[in-house]
Amino acid sequence: MSTENKPYVIGLDLGGTNSVFGIVDANANVVAETSVKTRGHGPVEQYVADCVAALDVIIEQVGGIEKIKAMGIGAPNGNYYTGCIEFAPNLPWGTEVIPLAKMFSEALGIPVAMTNDANAAAIGEMTYGAARGMKNFIMITLGTGVGSGIVCDGKLVYGSDGMAGELGHVVVMRPNGRECGCGRKGCLETYCSATGVARTAREILSTSDAPTLLREIPLDQIESKDISIAASKGDEVAKSIMDFTGRLLGEACADFCCINSPEAFIFFGGLTKAGDLIMDPIRQGYDDNILKCYKGKAKMLISQLDDAKAAVLGASALGWEL
Repeated sequence: MSTENKPYVIGLDLGGTNSVFGIVDANANVVAETSVKTRGHGPVEQYVADCVAALDVIIEQVGGIEKIKAMGIGAPNGNYYTGCIEFAPNLPWGTEVIPLAKMFSEALGIPVAMTNDANAAAIGEMTYGAARGMKNFIMITLGTGVGSGIVCDGKLVYGSDGMAGELGHVVVMRPNGRECGCGRKGCLETYCSATGVARTAREILSTSDAPTLLREIPLDQIESKDISIAASKGDEVAKSIMDFTGRLLGEACADFCCINSPEAFIFFGGLTKAGDLIMDPIRQGYDDNILKCYKGKAKMLISQLDDAKAAVLGASALGWEL
């Protein structure tokens, strides 16, 4: 792991909304943190420059770049083999292949590795959280999009090209499924991400006159947390949105179970803060659709780590391997 001269690594959790950085020691302590907005920088070169400017501040806090061994990045559509982000629909540069690991390496002067953001969260959960000791599990991240990390026999599944495990882009709705940023229609992400939940709410409010607390919020400003709060207050429309979302995700997990017969599905991200309002329909959708040979075997768990911490720690773990 660390050496006496280079006791830290950097982890980057690159999300569709925020890019969260942590400087991590060999005992998994995040000793310094910073973040920048992922959007609004213009070209990717400016994004990297702005990130490095923010990083410089916390790097100096730990003694300078000479104390940093390497950096790991968890990013949507991040390719472990190439260090590139490849056509990530929820990022500003989604139509491109971005050699982000190389760009950060050249800017910082240290080795940099990359993996899918959900894979990074899975590594963090397997090392520090609810998946400790598990050899087969599926991590589902519910944020701006829906990500996943598949662990089989204690190893992440990367596939032949480094891009395996994109369960958020499995089509779950035919015909007339919602358009997804990836170019397909009916992807799980368009329904069960935080943005998908808000989209469901807007559709319902636009086509129904049912009374709901959500009408107190401008239609274009409704967020998933607003729906969760309303549901917790007993709002029937909000509860129906959570039920629809959870059941659809549970049905998808019943299909995903066929991939590696996991010990558990571990859910991570802001949507999980709804607790049983989302988890109960997930379990119901799963139980109603699971093959009999798998019934009652997989646990449905919420991540034990903070929203950003699992992905930052998981990403940082890549740095120790360089």
